[in-house]
Amino acid sequence: MSEQVEQWIAITSLVIPLFAFLWEFAVVGRKRLGYRVQMDTVAANQTQSAHAEILEQLERDGHQLKDPSFVLLRIENAGSAPIEPGDYLTDENDPSGIWATFRRRQVAGIVVTELSQRELRRFFRQGAAGYGFRNNEARREGVIELPKVKLPRGAEYKILVILERWPDDTSDEDFPKPDIVGAVGTDRRWFDPLVKYFRFKLTRTESHLFASRPAWFAIGFLALAVLVQSVFTLFLRDERRPPLDCVSGTLYLHGSTAFGPAVRAAAEDYLDRCEGAEVAIPLKDDPFKGSTDGVTALDRAGRDADVTVSEGLPDRIAFTDGLASDGHPRLIPKPIAFSVFTLVVNKGAGVENLRLAQIRDIFAGRVRNWSEVGGNDVPVHLINRDPGSGTRSTLVAKVLEGREPPQFTVTDCAALKSTRYGRCEVTGTDTMLDTTAATPGAIGYSEAAGVADHKAADQLVKLRIDGREPTAEGVEDTNYPYWQTEYAYTYGPAPAGSVAAAFLNFLTQQSGRDILHEHGHGLCSEAENSGECRPI
Repeated sequence: MSEQVEQWIAITSLVIPLFAFLWEFAVVGRKRLGYRVQMDTVAANQTQSAHAEILEQLERDGHQLKDPSFVLLRIENAGSAPIEPGDYLTDENDPSGIWATFRRRQVAGIVVTELSQRELRRFFRQGAAGYGFRNNEARREGVIELPKVKLPRGAEYKILVILERWPDDTSDEDFPKPDIVGAVGTDRRWFDPLVKYFRFKLTRTESHLFASRPAWFAIGFLALAVLVQSVFTLFLRDERRPPLDCVSGTLYLHGSTAFGPAVRAAAEDYLDRCEGAEVAIPLKDDPFKGSTDGVTALDRAGRDADVTVSEGLPDRIAFTDGLASDGHPRLIPKPIAFSVFTLVVNKGAGVENLRLAQIRDIFAGRVRNWSEVGGNDVPVHLINRDPGSGTRSTLVAKVLEGREPPQFTVTDCAALKSTRYGRCEVTGTDTMLDTTAATPGAIGYSEAAGVADHKAADQLVKLRIDGREPTAEGVEDTNYPYWQTEYAYTYGPAPAGSVAAAFLNFLTQQSGRDILHEHGHGLCSEAENSGECRPI
């Protein structure tokens, strides 16, 4: 980027805020009419109220209101100058200045509930011009008309509208939001046509009113200018900034299929940031085959390299769900995060929540039809992972009280009979989810965050356990039981300055943390309760 372009961007960045300020407060901000829908509720929604039955029994013209609803509408002067009756942009012979339309509802009555100034009362006396309501049966809508009220600066009034559903409307859908229409003009000034173009409609002030449309345009242009300048400064002038320590070499990752997607995403981001640092992480042939396979491969690589006891392997990391089994004395674990797992069932099972005792009965083979636990009359098909799976070992330890599920009844899940109870095993998370989604009455288990992104997610239900949600918050706040610590194993201590040490630093202290969060993992370094990062 040339210095001249940078200078122009800097000048624009100063001029735009000044223009936006002057426009907002000196031009359109002077006359501004606003509204808020402070309440829009059906009487039946007030089930916790002691007056719910009275509200539902309201009558009009001798008949009980059908699905009565109430809307509290607040009209206010949101500008810096008084609003006069002549400022309303309607025909001068029309006494109404604001209209509120309620689709699929008819108006039963309107009441003024609050006036900020007593002098506003004259606009709402019985028979006052421009104040009333009408119902259009052909269009199935009710309309209230509000007069051209003189509103001093900061003045406001509130209207309570009582409505009911049209008699022949049998729908139970929610009512559409009301449409509020109205506008005010400005004093005759040279920029009056421009102001009317940009600021014509009644302004919704449900939340804090920040800026008018042209001011938003100006602010957006300013943000774009800052963004362009930042892109040039950070990426085109200086080269892309890498992580704190990009180390050249090839890093081999292995291990958990459940934690694998998060580690893969972090590795891809690390490679992207370290472009030019001659670092490689082979990911094409999926290296995440399971926790047991991961530590076995790491241990074998260390032995083959014949490193001494005081040394460590600089180019390999294995990730496991929980601590690895005994028999690997040279492997050193480091807690990284805690993964949340979930039981998943085929949608046809008809269950969303199970008690721990029911889950244990299912995995022990004592429950063979979903109707036995309140579900549909569908046979249970138990889909298990292979014994080397960390997801399975976590299920056994945390949910099944250490009891392994019974052996499979068929070796191929495709051989399960839709009309008969059966069990089978699969080797990976994706296969587990595919099989569960495709098999009526199937139940399996998986890393929780990956279920929603699965191609057949609409056929899967993540089970709550005793009402507790399978989320990181559920683990910390409600003691959701099905979770496990994710460990990174190295063969001996990862040597300082090695690519393995650099990646672990990136994963736990730099941008990799955000990626782990995005994949639904809680970080050990951030856990409020240190117990969330303890092994079984």
